[in-house]
Amino acid sequence: MLLDRRTFAAGSAALLTGCATTSGRRYSGCTPLAPVNVDAGRVIRTVAGLRPYRRSGFVVRREALGEKALVHNYGHGGSGITLSWGSSRLATNLGLRGHSGPVAVIGAGALGLTTARLVQEAGFPVTVYAKALPPHTTSNIAGGQIETAYLYKEDAVTPEWRAQLLAAMDYSWRRWQIMVGDEYGIRWLPTYEEIENLTASPLDPYFPATKRLVRTEHPFPLDNIVRFETMYVEVGHFLRQTMRDISIAGGKFEVREFQAPQAIAGLAETLVFNCTGLGSRDLFNDQDLQPARGQLAILLPQPEINYAFGGGPGYMFPRADGIILGGSFELDQWDATPDPARIARIIQRHKVFFSRFRCTA
Repeated sequence: MLLDRRTFAAGSAALLTGCATTSGRRYSGCTPLAPVNVDAGRVIRTVAGLRPYRRSGFVVRREALGEKALVHNYGHGGSGITLSWGSSRLATNLGLRGHSGPVAVIGAGALGLTTARLVQEAGFPVTVYAKALPPHTTSNIAGGQIETAYLYKEDAVTPEWRAQLLAAMDYSWRRWQIMVGDEYGIRWLPTYEEIENLTASPLDPYFPATKRLVRTEHPFPLDNIVRFETMYVEVGHFLRQTMRDISIAGGKFEVREFQAPQAIAGLAETLVFNCTGLGSRDLFNDQDLQPARGQLAILLPQPEINYAFGGGPGYMFPRADGIILGGSFELDQWDATPDPARIARIIQRHKVFFSRFRCTA
């Protein structure tokens, strides 16, 4: 399913159009959670990105490419940041065993950079080849919440793939924790989500302090609210710092686009990791890959917003570079430019939502 642990309440539709009614008082400054000041005049930028979505989940697989070993690591939908370290650990475990000599990584998004760092940590020299480098990658557009979302379709994955997902999540979860702090732009935040059916899941350990709240415990104009803790990544900051780490450790970057597998076969390195995301659709003819456009409106920063929210209007993540408003999942949209009408709806939905805060004191 698209939101792997979450089932949003069906009653959200009325709220999203601005037609919802709520019982209790409107926000009057007495809730411990400040409302986001949503207004079109506070928008500092809008962005759109194409998630590499596969109904059957991400790919970590080794195969031969002529005399080279090729390890695929792509197709993470909206979970590329979340699973980057863990999926890259699975990939490097497949590729590095028995290998000697330099390594090539294709792609400089979150998956490519974490793969390159793990290759270096294992003692191998690495060159990252990429069509574009940060900040001009899809990963730079991600909201940065550590939570699996827009990852797979429930009836399209195997038990073996589910085990792979849990292994990737486990390593990523531990790796992100030891990186928390200003150096990499990672922090813990209380997160509130609208969840109608909270059922047991193997992913539950990665949502600590989960609690269903009664209406008097939150200001949101919704009934089915769950609170939990998770980490958030300032994605642009993290990617810059990881590129720095790769460079300090002797890694190289080369801007280069590969039009066909035969071009990869011409590289000097005998081990290649493919982390090209949506580019693998054409490069390796993976027709299961679909673009899933996500659009964001970024508002002026509000330092007093110290929580995140997902549900009714979409989602809101506070970051140092601005308040991230999102919530679109547009399959098979190849245009990676913001749609003004869609952006306007995202802004209006959040404006209605945060104007309806209730008093909880």
